[in-house]
Amino acid sequence: YFEPLTVEHVLEIARIEADVNHQIRRNTAVTTTLMSPEEAVAQGAMALFGENYGDEVRVLAMGASDGSEPYSVELCGGTHARRTGDIGHFKIIGEAAVAAGVRRIEALTGAAAEAYLGGREAHLMAAAGALKTTAAEVPARVAALIGQRKTLERDLTEARRAAVTAGKDQDGGGLNEALRDAGGVAYYARRIDGIPPKELRGLADELKTRLGSAVIALVAVNDGKAALMVAVTADLTAANNAVDLVRVGAETLGGKGGGGRPDMAQAGGPDGAQADAALDAIGNSIKS
Repeated sequence: YFEPLTVEHVLEIARIEADVNHQIRRNTAVTTTLMSPEEAVAQGAMALFGENYGDEVRVLAMGASDGSEPYSVELCGGTHARRTGDIGHFKIIGEAAVAAGVRRIEALTGAAAEAYLGGREAHLMAAAGALKTTAAEVPARVAALIGQRKTLERDLTEARRAAVTAGKDQDGGGLNEALRDAGGVAYYARRIDGIPPKELRGLADELKTRLGSAVIALVAVNDGKAALMVAVTADLTAANNAVDLVRVGAETLGGKGGGGRPDMAQAGGPDGAQADAALDAIGNSIKS
């Protein structure tokens, strides 16, 4: 089998479990035969690659296929149930690749499988209780909550963007209040605490459109760390490279490097307390 058995393959996992548990419920006898390794392989026994076998091996056969042949025949030196029904129950809990085209399934059986399933059910009932719904409705309820969260996050992002690009923000400043003159170049420098770094690019793009001609530097400080975004409108990139400017700011923030394009670059640093100093350093670099 060449693919992982992941959550996306839940139906395949269920099919394997159903197949094995069907053999367990048939409660067929497990037979043990001693023979040479060559004879065992000739009879269809499965040998594990890399194992060293002696002159005589144990061949185990168990279960029943639709024909007269056993469901499983393999070489094995371990002890086993006398009948498949002794296994009780089979539950897959994981799998991994062990070689090219070879995967190992990890599963629990018997009392251990029952305890595992009991724990899973307890977790499900706890989730249902927290969501104030039934166990059967938990997936739909979780999906609905995820959808609501995405909507709220989108609304919050739009509100923050409007505060920065048009109205008043938490510092009482609006669009024009953040503009500076940097040697004849319009320089928009803004520290915005608490905004997720992933939102800086969208903010910078909108500010480029609204300002028309400017160099824009935004610093987002979260948990003491700073994320820096520098954007330059097309008419100014010949003299003001965003990558060069963002590296100036990153150095002040205690970071190194930074990357992007001449019109948009980003970087970060561990010292968010230096956010205002980083904005000043970028402004001085524009002037020079």
